[in-house]
Amino acid sequence: MVNVSVLGAAGGIGQPLSLLLKTNEQVGVLKLYDIVNVPGVAADLSHVNTNSTVYSYLGSEKLGEALEGADIVIIPAGVPRKPGMTRDDLFKINAGIVRDLAVGIAKTCPKAFVLVISNPVNSTVPIVCEILKKYGVFDPKRVFGVTTLDVVRASRFIRDVIPDVDSFATSVPVIGGHSGNTIVPLLSAVQPKVQLTETQIEEITHRIQFGGDEVVKAKDGAGSATLSMAYAASRFANSLIKAFSGALVIEPTYISLDADPKNASIVRNLGAGDLQYFAVPVRLGTNGVEEIVPLPPVSKFEAKAIEVAVGALSENIVAGTKFVQ
Repeated sequence: MVNVSVLGAAGGIGQPLSLLLKTNEQVGVLKLYDIVNVPGVAADLSHVNTNSTVYSYLGSEKLGEALEGADIVIIPAGVPRKPGMTRDDLFKINAGIVRDLAVGIAKTCPKAFVLVISNPVNSTVPIVCEILKKYGVFDPKRVFGVTTLDVVRASRFIRDVIPDVDSFATSVPVIGGHSGNTIVPLLSAVQPKVQLTETQIEEITHRIQFGGDEVVKAKDGAGSATLSMAYAASRFANSLIKAFSGALVIEPTYISLDADPKNASIVRNLGAGDLQYFAVPVRLGTNGVEEIVPLPPVSKFEAKAIEVAVGALSENIVAGTKFVQ
């Protein structure tokens, strides 16, 4: 059985994510932390008839207790994006929140697997890593930026164009980062193979990159992509839990490329250059990242998209690193 702590459990992502985690029979203890409303969320979830036990921790003084004994820590804490907000705006608010939570992890459960959802992921993952480095407990195999939503959207949006495609069975590698044009779906490598025109590839790529804007606009100021993000985050967490038992599981994630220096060279040769962080498909295992899964050759369109992504990612990574240093 696995112990999971959700930091920001009373929020728009945290609540549905906690519900989905409660339904996983491998979760033995589910600890919910937030600075508001979390006792009610925990009480509600405790009535769900699975075998896990739910605990709530309210307020920053309870963070250590919320993290004690955690195998997996998931961080959806922070403010959601609203209409007109850029991810730079989000960074100014969420960076400090993520930093403080990372300090708690470093002090209390440094061996835990850390799943970062709080946006902008391109910058918040470097923040977590830099904090763990400061405390001398950084393991690049154990820190993940959750980019699964980009892959979920990719398989769904292909089905919107080709209705007879099975979205569950469709696999689309998505690399780069987790915002706007840093997201690079490799539609040339879709499995099972589908036939897409150049126009369809361009349109689907743009929709994957800016799918979050689609939701923010539709919610008209009432929030961002919370339900789909919760679904995607639970998928990643469930995959990691499966990998604990020896199952072969491949998922995309934004990681420090130091997690697998050997195969990182393949990613760098695709265009990532000297970037420290990049989203790639990885094979998960008992140690976290077992290996970066080699990627196929990319199309000219994708190569150009990687080039654009790298420029923006470089700035995002520097922002996160400098925030801590």
